[in-house]
Amino acid sequence: MKASSTSVKPKIRCAVYTRKSTEEGLEQEFNSLDAQREACEAYVASQKAEGWLLQGDRYDDGGFSGGTLERPALRRLLADIEAGRVDVVVVYKIDRLSRSLMDFAKLVEVFDRRQVTFVSVTQAFNTTTSMGRLTLNVLLSFAQFEREVIGERIRDKVAASRRKGMWMGGWTPLGYDVRNRKLAVNEREAELVRSIFRRFSRGTPPQLLIEQLGQEGRLNKQGKPIDKGYLYRVLNNRVYLGEAVHKDTSYPGEHEPIVESKLWDQVHSLIRGSPHTRRTRQLGRTPALLKGLIFGPSGTAMTPTHTRKRGKLYRYYASTDCLKRADTSSPIRRISAADIEAVVIGQIRTMLQSPEIVVATWRAARQSIKGLTERAVRDQLSQFEELWNELFPAEQARIIQLLVERVDISEAGADIRLRIDGLTTVFNDLRIAYARDAA
Repeated sequence: MKASSTSVKPKIRCAVYTRKSTEEGLEQEFNSLDAQREACEAYVASQKAEGWLLQGDRYDDGGFSGGTLERPALRRLLADIEAGRVDVVVVYKIDRLSRSLMDFAKLVEVFDRRQVTFVSVTQAFNTTTSMGRLTLNVLLSFAQFEREVIGERIRDKVAASRRKGMWMGGWTPLGYDVRNRKLAVNEREAELVRSIFRRFSRGTPPQLLIEQLGQEGRLNKQGKPIDKGYLYRVLNNRVYLGEAVHKDTSYPGEHEPIVESKLWDQVHSLIRGSPHTRRTRQLGRTPALLKGLIFGPSGTAMTPTHTRKRGKLYRYYASTDCLKRADTSSPIRRISAADIEAVVIGQIRTMLQSPEIVVATWRAARQSIKGLTERAVRDQLSQFEELWNELFPAEQARIIQLLVERVDISEAGADIRLRIDGLTTVFNDLRIAYARDAA
């Protein structure tokens, strides 16, 4: 007599993922996330005969958009998938997992690598089959289309509202408060705005005006001292003329103006010819190799500036704190641009001559340059100093941006952090420059 054998279904571990784009309604006892989870759990229970087993962890993202993968519960779910704790991901609809076709392709790649199946309760298909993939791509395309249409609709609504002069949110400008979704004049702040315009129109220099406002204890809308950047934002804000601006186009606003057009015109005739404007234009033509890369002792960025003495131009990198507020106590207010740039270029020259860098550059460049030898790379990089002075300023700045990550200035000296991921591009630049010079 033969003993009967029963086949045991393997356990399939199921993880339910839920998402809601906004936080509205999440405080309710039974919210949208609960409704999604209930439907998914019922589906898993219906597959119990197939060995489906619900995992205990909850993966709920409330108030997170489907246009990004940076969601806490989703990141936990992916970590558990990578750790081999999940066999099936169950969602109410596919757009709960993602609304972006590109992002969903990344998720499916992870699922495939870990042999995880994806199931939608209301759109049943299996991503392990070609037909399932086709259905998935079609549905995702429509989800992404819907998301883009919603975005266009919102942008069109904002533009239409601005054309009608309506306030559409954002930072409330100094001189106004928001009441019933409209700008209302704050008389105390409005008088400060008019005072700033009147003093500037009488020729008060910006730095002196900032010092006067600081001595008077005047603060901006956020309760901080008014610096040069904030001052010019006030002077250039057309909201004070009673206008609403959308994409550089002004429309009559619903709110009351604070500044008369005559006073506005006087101020802007001075701004157009002010040293501040001329200096900005001049700096656009002045080579600043470390712009955006150099920082002072407190971690504050240093910006390129210059002075002229007896017809000679002297370039510096100055602390932005010192430029904004004269009373800032900084151990290093400015540093000679020529000196620090020479130090950085010297570090790059040393790096390009090291054997490790030569080999790394050769290995990366030989993939695109057939027949390239290590010796040719070494010879080319050794030409750096000779060719550097032949490069145009824009080419020099581009090379610095490729090879320098950050320069920190302190009383002890300069800490220069270099990077090598741009070496192939730099090598090609030098090769082209050498060929051009040889010709």
